[in-house]
Amino acid sequence: MAGGSAIRGSRVGAGPMGEAERGEAAPRVRVSYWCINAHETRPSFAQEPEIVVPEVWDCPRCGLPAGQDKDAPPAPPKNEPYKTHLAYVKERRTDADGAALLDEALAALRARRGG
Repeated sequence: MAGGSAIRGSRVGAGPMGEAERGEAAPRVRVSYWCINAHETRPSFAQEPEIVVPEVWDCPRCGLPAGQDKDAPPAPPKNEPYKTHLAYVKERRTDADGAALLDEALAALRARRGG
């Protein structure tokens, strides 16, 4: 017989789950958020004066930002594509600058080689 346990699926100290054991739950307020794909999310927040309900919430279905205005949800963030080192160099220098630097480097190399 493989290790029989009368209380299978439980842990030591586990008891009945309920309001009486845990105490009363804090009053909650549910807020609706909508993303650009019309997904509705309704997280609940504690209803206390110091709790500030956020303006934007991440949609759990698509990951886009969601706002409280159903008719005007926030726009998706713009993702910049990965830039290579060459792309950054081309932002700083023009083709003419690159040609001048190449000519200067080739002249220095030829001078060192003696030709």
